[in-house]
Amino acid sequence: MARMACALAAALVVAAVIATAPPTASASAQQTAEAVLSGTTGDALFKTYCGSCHGKSAKGDGPLADSLRFRPPDLTLIAKRNGGKFDRDKVYRIIDGREGVKGHGGTDMPVWGDAFKRSGEGYSEKAVKARIEAIVDFLKSIQVK
Repeated sequence: MARMACALAAALVVAAVIATAPPTASASAQQTAEAVLSGTTGDALFKTYCGSCHGKSAKGDGPLADSLRFRPPDLTLIAKRNGGKFDRDKVYRIIDGREGVKGHGGTDMPVWGDAFKRSGEGYSEKAVKARIEAIVDFLKSIQVK
């Protein structure tokens, strides 16, 4: 019974997030809400999968950064390097990695779309998208003004 109440509460949170999101952000809010329901947040996903290279604070200073061919960039400066605009689509495609992005460094970065898809938990394409969207939302939230 307690488990059902918890699931109902989680569903209400998701509904509230989706209902209060602006129309242009509804798809992203839904995917982020799905990631939260699955026990993940963009911050947690970033720290788990990206932090070893990009650093826990996304400044490009992770413990493996010095051992890579190309030093990971400071991801808090994505918008600043792009004239103040955070290009969600490009950031998504870079993280996903299954489709090449012109001007994106070397091949040191894992193809997270494939890695998430093949994980032991057998993620669906929808779950992969939710995880990547949650990371994109997190990166947008930490941009230097």
